Amino acid sequence: MKLDVKEFEAKMKKTLTAYEKELETIRLGKANPVVLNKIFVDYYGIPTQISQVASVQASDARTLMITPWESNLLRTIEKAINESDLGINPQNDGKSIRLSFPPMTGETRKAKKKEVEGKGEEIKVAIRNVRRDANDKCKQMKKNSEMTEDEQKASEKQIQELTDSYIKKVDAITAGKVKEIMEI
Repeated sequence: MKLDVKEFEAKMKKTLTAYEKELETIRLGKANPVVLNKIFVDYYGIPTQISQVASVQASDARTLMITPWESNLLRTIEKAINESDLGINPQNDGKSIRLSFPPMTGETRKAKKKEVEGKGEEIKVAIRNVRRDANDKCKQMKKNSEMTEDEQKASEKQIQELTDSYIKKVDAITAGKVKEIMEI
């Protein structure tokens, strides 16, 4: 009986998808409403994404306009942005909040590149942890006589090939994001 690799492939795919979503929230030199996805405001006692309580639009390449649906949320949104790691001071005009994204400097580019590469390494570790779990399950199944040694080796080889393919995907995604950072 061979190991069902689909379960472990699903975990690797979920990890990769989470990585892609996390990379979207990294602030670059241009206005992108997705950078606000990791910022939550207190909406009647419930942590809620800004996009769920306000209209968020890019008015130009470097400016985001946030217009809350309820005016009493202006200060709450402003406070949440100030407390976040976004690094931009919001400008409140009494009806909406303006976020002006400064152009990236060489130093900022290097820091963002390092951040992306660090997150890429974390995801690779997570994928390798899935591989370790799969290999542990193979060993346990062999120990319980649920699979032969040949089946164990075949399953471990299949898991390793899957791991290698996901590591390559992480490297490609990371390289693409780094290229994007360096070109802006």
